[in-house]
Amino acid sequence: MFDTLPPPTYISAMRLLVVLTALLLAGCSQTSLLKRSPLEAEMFGPSEMSIHSFTQLKDWTGSGGGPDGVEAMVEFDDQFGDPTKAAGTFVFELYDYHRADPEPRGVRLAYWEASIVSLEDQRIRWNRISRTYSFQLAFPDASINHSYVLSAQFQSTSGGRLWSQIILPAVEEDKSATKPSTKPSLPISGALIP
Repeated sequence: MFDTLPPPTYISAMRLLVVLTALLLAGCSQTSLLKRSPLEAEMFGPSEMSIHSFTQLKDWTGSGGGPDGVEAMVEFDDQFGDPTKAAGTFVFELYDYHRADPEPRGVRLAYWEASIVSLEDQRIRWNRISRTYSFQLAFPDASINHSYVLSAQFQSTSGGRLWSQIILPAVEEDKSATKPSTKPSLPISGALIP
C-alpha cells in the first residue's frame, strides 16, 4: 500500500490567497494621526518664512483691465532648510516702493489678514506643487506700471512669529518685443521675531 497525499485543489489555494490579500489590505488601510512630540514639533516646525518670488500682481477675473490684486505665495522651511507646513495667522501689508532708499517701504496702501489655522484653511491655501501657501489679496487700485513692497507677518499657533517682505517691480516696456516684460520679484529679507 502506498501513502498518498490528496491532490492540491485550486479552490483551497484561491481561498488562502484571498485571506492573505484581505489581511494585507486590512493592515495597509489603517489610518491614524500620529501626534508630534514637542521634540518633533521643534525639529520639523517652521523656522523660516519667505514670500516666494512667484508672488505677483494678478488679474483674477480675466477682464484684461489690469490686475485685481496680489497673488501672494508664502513658503516655510524647517531648520534643515526643507519645505514644511505651518499653522497660524498672517498680516499682509502693501506699501509704495521707495527706490534707492534704505527703507524701501513708503506709504501703506493696503492691509489684509488671513488664516491657515483650520484644516479647511490648509486645504484651500496649500499648493502641493510649489509647496507654498497661496493668498489672493484684493487691491483694485494695483497698477503694473508701479512698484510695491509686500510684507507678511506670521503668528504661529505655538506663539512664534516670522516676517518677510518682497519688492514687486513695475512692468517695463520691452521695445523689441510686443509684450511687456516683468522683472522677477525680489525678496528683501526674512527674520524670526521673538
